Amino acid sequence: MQLDGKRAVVIGAAGNNNMGQVIADRLVAEGARVVVSGRKAEFLDSFVAAHSGKAFAKTCDITDKAQTDALAAFASEQMGGVDIAINATGWGLLKPFLETTPEEIQQISDLQFKGPFLFFQSMIEAMKDGGSLIQISSATATIMLNDHAAYMGTKAGTDHVMRCIANEFGERGIRANSISPGLTDTPMTAAGMATPGLHEAFLPAYPLGRIGTSEDIAAAAVFLSSDQCFMTGQNLQVNGGLTLRRNPWKHEITAAVMAAMAAQ
Repeated sequence: MQLDGKRAVVIGAAGNNNMGQVIADRLVAEGARVVVSGRKAEFLDSFVAAHSGKAFAKTCDITDKAQTDALAAFASEQMGGVDIAINATGWGLLKPFLETTPEEIQQISDLQFKGPFLFFQSMIEAMKDGGSLIQISSATATIMLNDHAAYMGTKAGTDHVMRCIANEFGERGIRANSISPGLTDTPMTAAGMATPGLHEAFLPAYPLGRIGTSEDIAAAAVFLSSDQCFMTGQNLQVNGGLTLRRNPWKHEITAAVMAAMAAQ
């Protein structure tokens, strides 16, 4: 019960058993009350139904400041304030650099840079007694992956925003950190993970010998949320050592997939 009495907001939890929901579930297990948020009410409501009295739901489009402000106000009304705010939103855009359209650049910038900026502004306003802000980033904000420039750039940009928040608001007792998973088995990556050979192409890049899980990320989020954490402005590489090595290149992935399909 490391988070007994804490009040948390997790946005990006509007998907059945997605990373945001797994994180929120772990926070509840550690004693926190949690507002889960995102754009799909049915997934939020099902989470609340499974955590009666410990969870609340509020839809929110992270790219709209009026809605992030309303989310912060709702959390304060339901729980009396906010101690923990976690952004787990994301869009896994994989597209070659020259083929990425202006519309896609705008969409991912809104979701992965503007949105987190607005969300953390709103959450800081609701934090009256310090707290912890956590951005779910990506190992690819640090190391390369083919056809991922827009995703990588916006994640890396928000990591630097977290450093700015940590520097500016530390005197108020507010910590701000990022967590960077590698390839993780989640609903967002399910289609790719089901591709024969893809798992095998990535596995050698992990010194700890396995692909990460949402539970790994949730465990790190608990630490960053707890009063035992004396850390701010950092990016935790919770990816089994992937950033000590590298993601496989496109031709290596293609070769592994082709070999696996030929063996079937």
